[in-house]
Amino acid sequence: MITFNLPKISSTQLIISVAIFFIATVNNAFFSHVLEIYPLNSKNIGFLITLVTGFTSAIILLLTLLGSRFTLKPLIIALLIISSFTAYFMDSYNAVIDESMLQNILNTDIHESFDLLSFKLIVYVTFLGILPAYTIYKLPIAFQSTLQEFFSKLKLITLVLSLVLISIFTYSNFFSSFWREHKSLRYYANPSFYLYSSGKYLSLFFKSQKLPLQKIGVNAFIPKSNDPKRLVIFVVGETARADHFSLNGYHKKTTPLLEQEKELINFSNFWSCGTSTAVSVPCLFSRYNSDEYSKEKAISTENVLDVIQRAGVSVLWLDNNSSSIGVATRVPYQSYKSSATNPVCDIECRDIGMLANLQSYINQQNNKDIIIILHQMGNHGPAYYKRYPKEFEKFTPTCKTNQLEDCDTLSLNNTYDNIILYTDYFLSEVISLLKENDTTFKTALFYVSDHGESLGENGLYLHGLPNFIAPDSQRHVPALLWFGKQFNHIDTPRLLQNIHKEYSHDHIFHTLLGLMNINTSVYNEKMDFIPKKPLPTPLHNIPEHTVNKS
Repeated sequence: MITFNLPKISSTQLIISVAIFFIATVNNAFFSHVLEIYPLNSKNIGFLITLVTGFTSAIILLLTLLGSRFTLKPLIIALLIISSFTAYFMDSYNAVIDESMLQNILNTDIHESFDLLSFKLIVYVTFLGILPAYTIYKLPIAFQSTLQEFFSKLKLITLVLSLVLISIFTYSNFFSSFWREHKSLRYYANPSFYLYSSGKYLSLFFKSQKLPLQKIGVNAFIPKSNDPKRLVIFVVGETARADHFSLNGYHKKTTPLLEQEKELINFSNFWSCGTSTAVSVPCLFSRYNSDEYSKEKAISTENVLDVIQRAGVSVLWLDNNSSSIGVATRVPYQSYKSSATNPVCDIECRDIGMLANLQSYINQQNNKDIIIILHQMGNHGPAYYKRYPKEFEKFTPTCKTNQLEDCDTLSLNNTYDNIILYTDYFLSEVISLLKENDTTFKTALFYVSDHGESLGENGLYLHGLPNFIAPDSQRHVPALLWFGKQFNHIDTPRLLQNIHKEYSHDHIFHTLLGLMNINTSVYNEKMDFIPKKPLPTPLHNIPEHTVNKS
């Protein structure tokens, strides 16, 4: 056991020392981004000094207000550990720890967590988190009387507030620009921004527990018809970039099997609602457009699967990812992350295993319309090399580590592209399954990825940046359709004219309703990007007289 013989220090001295430690050790990403905009020169030097002073003062103020005789040590220890993790992901991947990222972290299962482990992470957490935290734990603090502590805190708060105000007034033009034009810089402030994000996340979490569920599409129905029932498989991809599909002109042949499907329709200009699974998956099933979507609305309002199920369609969600992010709460759900349910597992369970029992399920639905959602593991990073079986390692050399910054551009892209090649195979097998049912059903495949990925461009890796600063690579996603022979009411010539038109996740809610031929007041034909030939009973909006809440 390591032993320390440390002198006593006052609570004020401890707070100031810890604040300086945070500034000096876990804010490399913050200051790197700041220096890109405000280079170290004679013009900016004064502002940069006051920025450091102000940031240090803010941390001092935070610790002073929240720390007491009984909470100061636990608070500092917790912040040191968490900030060491945060620093690693910001320094290594340029990640931002906002409320969406916190949701992603909480949805990450243990297997995905192991993918993030690395020697570099251990070094960060050990030297920036554990050892300083242990030092604080052993450090004797000379607390004064309650009244003396109060006045000491009051003097410290007065001092740091004075420093902050002087800094802001002295360099008001710089700070005005800093806050107004460079808001993204504060996302890298450690620990202040993740504490702010945690507060927002917890506030919404507790608020959401009390929110009533608003029902939508309560009058949804499918017009009676002698036509065959519909079998639609909707594949929700994971972390796939549109510009890495050879269907979209990528120089590597990453989608050779799909390119052989004559009935396949590829959309080259499709955009995601967000840059993370936690945002995009519930958003794309939501009735709300991305500019009005919020987690609170997603929690308190039914989604398109609720409407489809209410219309009498058999709905099934199969998941080889961490979860449905709340989308499949009220429909049949099955996880395929374990060999107990997924028959195709090696170093991890494969997406293809979700197809193993589907024909049996289809046969049991007693002549009902069916929609099946398959949520892929897809291109989930950073351990790309684990995401495909060995036989799909066509593009070499590859990146055999989760330390993406240690891989050259060629090997990193090759590894990522091998997963696209596996997705190509997976989707072709989904189409084969649909073809086997083409004589008894109107069959269709709809595939779209939840978001894209950064592969080292401009020092960015993975995904999750706020939309307004995210590069196109994190939001431009692949999307495609395939229709069986009996799905003959589609206006194919008009659809083909629109394959380069800009679409987004905003269209999916209404497009799924259209694919299932569901009449309901929440359906908007203008947002359904699949044009139909005139039907005997055309889709139309029906007044929704009653909206129940439960």
